[in-house]
Amino acid sequence: MLILHMVNSFKKYFILIILLLACRAIPATPPPLQLPTIAPLILTTPPPLQLPTIAPTAPLIATPIHDTSWQELRPGLEQRRIRLFDNYNQPLEYIYITRITPQLYRFEVLYQPDQPQSLSQWLASSGALLVVNGGYFSLTDDKKYIANGLIVVNGEPSGYSYGDFGGMFAVTAQGAELRWLAQKPYNPEESLKAALQSFPILVKPGGILGFSAEHEDGKKARRTVVGQDKSGRIIFLVTDKNYFTLHQLSRYLTESDLDLDMALNLDGGPSSGMLLAGQPEVVRTIAPLPLIIAVYTQN
Repeated sequence: MLILHMVNSFKKYFILIILLLACRAIPATPPPLQLPTIAPLILTTPPPLQLPTIAPTAPLIATPIHDTSWQELRPGLEQRRIRLFDNYNQPLEYIYITRITPQLYRFEVLYQPDQPQSLSQWLASSGALLVVNGGYFSLTDDKKYIANGLIVVNGEPSGYSYGDFGGMFAVTAQGAELRWLAQKPYNPEESLKAALQSFPILVKPGGILGFSAEHEDGKKARRTVVGQDKSGRIIFLVTDKNYFTLHQLSRYLTESDLDLDMALNLDGGPSSGMLLAGQPEVVRTIAPLPLIIAVYTQN
């Protein structure tokens, strides 16, 4: 009986050992991996980019803020001053204009290639009522200031006439006049008391725009202009600052109330200037000038 009891006990332990080994041999099934839930990606059209609204830049159209209108200094001679501002109320330019009835005054061209003078010196030495700078000139190697284009002084012509691109201020027996050389070229056979040439034409005969945008170089400078209105009066105009390009000035003159029939650009930059005897300085030149237009009362 003892032996049988031991055998039975051994069987129980044997079975228990087998079960334990079986449990270690078969691994438990791990729980399923729980991935985080991700919302599906939905592609949508993004809203348009909202740029800040910028008001269009206002064109710098020169508008007169201060205009003296025409002031008569003496019979047949009027002066006007215009101050221009841009659309932002910033000062742009001072314009000084003198309008002359040619039948009441005498015009001369004065020329000193060896002794250029300031405009104030010209006014004092000439005894003129008004002086304004003339056309272009060149400094030669021997220090002479030679006028460009044709000039006529005291009836004596010198130089060479410009082509169609130029114009001429001329004094004939009938009085002062302005010419576009494409329309009325210089004739060596004609008799002129005085004359000078320059370029470009800013207002063509009939009040037509003379210098278009396609020829614009964008350069700004002080400007001097000689014009003739549709009543035949001679107009000298000088700007004191450097606002106008040639095209801008051409447009301004064409669209102005000056009623111009024609206008010619004279020398500008440091040469620009106009002075009247007995009046406050209008525009003083910076460079010495060999060539001017002088206006006198009729003798």
